[in-house]
Amino acid sequence: MKNLLYILLFASASLFCQEKMIAIALDEIPINADHFIAIDNFGTQFYTNGNTFYKEDPQQIFNYTNVQLGNITSANAFNPLKINLLYKNFNTVVVLDNRLSEIYKIDFNTIQPYKNVTHISTGFDTTLWIFNQDLQQLELFDYKTNKTRTTAMPVESNVLDLESNYNYVWLLTEKFLYKYNYFGSMISKMENDHFIQISEDNGNLVIQKNDGLYFLAKDNDQLIAIKLPNLLIKQFLLTNESLYICTDETLHHFQLKIR
Repeated sequence: MKNLLYILLFASASLFCQEKMIAIALDEIPINADHFIAIDNFGTQFYTNGNTFYKEDPQQIFNYTNVQLGNITSANAFNPLKINLLYKNFNTVVVLDNRLSEIYKIDFNTIQPYKNVTHISTGFDTTLWIFNQDLQQLELFDYKTNKTRTTAMPVESNVLDLESNYNYVWLLTEKFLYKYNYFGSMISKMENDHFIQISEDNGNLVIQKNDGLYFLAKDNDQLIAIKLPNLLIKQFLLTNESLYICTDETLHHFQLKIR
């Protein structure tokens, strides 16, 4: 009986001391976007509306439209000098510079061997992380040479999301959340516990589940629930220790604190 009491007291103390993440509201920004992509330290916003990609700073607005390719499936502005746009229906990626001028156009229908690309994310130098759906594998593709530099082992379930920085890449599937290094070697694997999508910054992740957002620190496997006001989360973005949540017409800016 005494031993059981000690166990209960220890478990209660562990639960009481568990870290919690709070989100401190900083400001709200009105937006008009189908998909919000990124925001930098200077307030420059990257977003899409229909088949147009926008870069909006306090002084001016740039935009890019490719009528032939139609609507943009996804975009990545991790490197603002090499912005990547995926047009999934045409199996094509367009790379833009910081003034949204086209640098490269990668038509995977014309590249051998053929690649059916469903997700993309930024790599280092002139590379992209792409998910080849036909082979069910992640590839590091060099769009300057049209060659695959490295490939990861195939996965067994559908891909939900893909995030990267210059050193690592995270692949969220229906079964697992994988983390790879830039050689394509898997360094961690976590079971998908109702994960929907992810956002990465400096190796840290924010993960969306059905009941809210969770913080996953780099080199850690413990999810920390983020305490938030009641918001209908359309999209979210982690950047520079800030969390941005996009509702229908407002971008909510929060600072994350662990306590």
